[in-house]
Amino acid sequence: MSTQKKRPFQIEAFKHRVVVDPKYAEKTWKVLEHAIHEIYNHNASGLSFEELYRNAYNMVLHKFGEKLYSGLVTTMTSHLREISQSIESAQGEIFLEELNRKWVDHNKALQMIRDILMYMDRTFIPSNHKTPVHELGLNLWRDVVIHSSKTQARLLDTLLELVLRERNGEVINRGLMRNIIKMLMDLGLSVYQQDFEKHFLDVSANFYCLESQKFIESCDCGDYLKKAERRLNEEMERISHYLDPRTESKITNVVEKEMIESHMHTLVHMENSGLVNMLVDDKFEDLGRMYNLFRRVSSGLNIVKDVMTSFIRDTGKQLVMDPERLRDPVDFVQRLLDLKDKYDKIITMAFTNDKTFQNALNSSFEYFINLNARSPEFISLFVDDKLRKGLKGVGEEDVEIVLDKVMMLFRYLQEKDVFEKYYKQHLAKRLLSGKTISDDAERSLIVKLKTECGYQFTSKLEGMFTDMKTSHDTMQGFYMFHGGELADSPTLAVQVLTTGSWPTQPSPQCNLPTEILGVCEKFRAYYLGTHNGRRLSWQTSMGTADLKATFGKGQKHELNVSSYQMCVLMLFNNADRFTCKEIEQTTAIPMSDLKRCLQSLACVKGKNVLRKEPMSKDIAENDTFFFNDKFTSKFFKVKIGTVVAQRESEPENLETRQRVEEDRKPQIEAAIVRIMKSRRTLDHNNVVAEVTKQLQSRFLPNPVVIKKRIESLIEREFLERDKVDRKLYRYLA
Repeated sequence: MSTQKKRPFQIEAFKHRVVVDPKYAEKTWKVLEHAIHEIYNHNASGLSFEELYRNAYNMVLHKFGEKLYSGLVTTMTSHLREISQSIESAQGEIFLEELNRKWVDHNKALQMIRDILMYMDRTFIPSNHKTPVHELGLNLWRDVVIHSSKTQARLLDTLLELVLRERNGEVINRGLMRNIIKMLMDLGLSVYQQDFEKHFLDVSANFYCLESQKFIESCDCGDYLKKAERRLNEEMERISHYLDPRTESKITNVVEKEMIESHMHTLVHMENSGLVNMLVDDKFEDLGRMYNLFRRVSSGLNIVKDVMTSFIRDTGKQLVMDPERLRDPVDFVQRLLDLKDKYDKIITMAFTNDKTFQNALNSSFEYFINLNARSPEFISLFVDDKLRKGLKGVGEEDVEIVLDKVMMLFRYLQEKDVFEKYYKQHLAKRLLSGKTISDDAERSLIVKLKTECGYQFTSKLEGMFTDMKTSHDTMQGFYMFHGGELADSPTLAVQVLTTGSWPTQPSPQCNLPTEILGVCEKFRAYYLGTHNGRRLSWQTSMGTADLKATFGKGQKHELNVSSYQMCVLMLFNNADRFTCKEIEQTTAIPMSDLKRCLQSLACVKGKNVLRKEPMSKDIAENDTFFFNDKFTSKFFKVKIGTVVAQRESEPENLETRQRVEEDRKPQIEAAIVRIMKSRRTLDHNNVVAEVTKQLQSRFLPNPVVIKKRIESLIEREFLERDKVDRKLYRYLA
């Protein structure tokens, strides 16, 4: 069986030539032209779009696309000229309505024409690089209608007039405005920008320039800012209703420049209503408005920040340098806290917690707090007052708030070691007298200080608490050891303080009364018997005592006094009268301390258990003192405080400063050695910079002092100078 080879099929071109009617193109175009006329005349309901589409299709198919396209341009142009004349003849407010109505009609007509000529749009136009039908219709509308000599300027003037009327408070047809603006945008972004936006921005700049000048002359700062804010909101609202969203940034820039940037210096410094006045009167709303408006312009917030910083620094400087304020350290610190609270609230509520303003506030406080060398002492005295009595009955959360505020001020201090010196003294007095309101509050503050400055800063403070606990256990052991043997002796409570942890200064020991001396010696024997190699020295200046006293008519009271006061009062068990000099010789109390004791015992109304001759507040060595039989009080327990200044006197302050300076020397030397050990060789300026950086968390070392400590280290052969460059130091291993 044989297989036949398959032959491929071929389709040949139709050889019969189709003869087209020579008048075909003209006839067909007449049909299409008539249809376009009918569409523009609103008579399209009787047209057969299927037949019209086929006619247009055939014209393109038979190579008459150019005739079809040029005929379309001519016909549409003719109709648009008629439309333009109709629009131009419209008078007054009807002008925009007529323009909008004709634009809507043109778009509808254009849609139907594009449907009829769809085949030409898809084939002929791309291949011949012609403009598509819809775009052609828009271009013709732009050129014939919008850019006609009688319409273009009139349209712009009408639109700008409506905007002006709206700015002046009149109600306009926003819907019509939106349609006209959208028409310009549909014609192309360049049409919208050149025919309207550019002129709109120029006119707006002139409007706001004149208006802002009028406002600045007639309004105070707060009212001006309200008007500027309202204008800004109006422009943004205008954008949302009928302008191109891309215009928003441009028009807001115009308002910002003319109403804010051009006048911000005047506004900030405006007399009786500017920024300073707002800060003083806590005008949070006005401050917030100024912040929100000024942040919109270049360097606006910098001006606000600089003026605020300058004012806070001046205010703070007046506060910390006012001699009247320095008389009461607690009030001094409270005013600082109130000032900080005030500006914290302003920054939170008006300046949205802006970090730039927070940093400016912090730098301002750091500046003026450190202008007063006694700020560390006063902050410690404030803490002392609060932890003694000021926070009694206050909840734990409120105590923490106060402590956090204290820590905030502490962070501003450049001489933190001075604060530490005073804080240690005040804490010691609170612990030894049992006057602290809460051990938890005390420990909480120490934890905060430890977090801020490290373990070394608080190690001695923690040691003080350890001593208090150990002393309590020691006293229990002492009384258990002696059993009932001490039943007839005075009750003794001893705190054994570790030398170095407590801020005790060497002080001469006074002569204790015989009754007290006996039990003290028993405690000494007990303690030294249980602890080998230790020494005890009595700090009589730091103790307190409770004395039972009987006055005239058998009236009895319990007197809470200091150890020095106890020594003085117990002298009157054996004699009726003593001079100041005799008391000093008998008790060996230093005269300065003795005078304060006698003042508190004889010169304080309601606490005068002694009488003095002659009567005066000052104590002289020859003044005579008597037991006051006539002393009365409505309280059984009477606390007699020592007359002592709340703050240190100038000589005492100077002495404390000298002790602080002495304590700094080894710290500076240690920092120098650490730096040189790691760097081996370093020049003088870099040594000073590195030492300052290391120690600034505790204090700012004086470059002169650093230089002296370097010289001392060179003398002791820790460092040496380079033989060529005398300002270059080398570490000696």
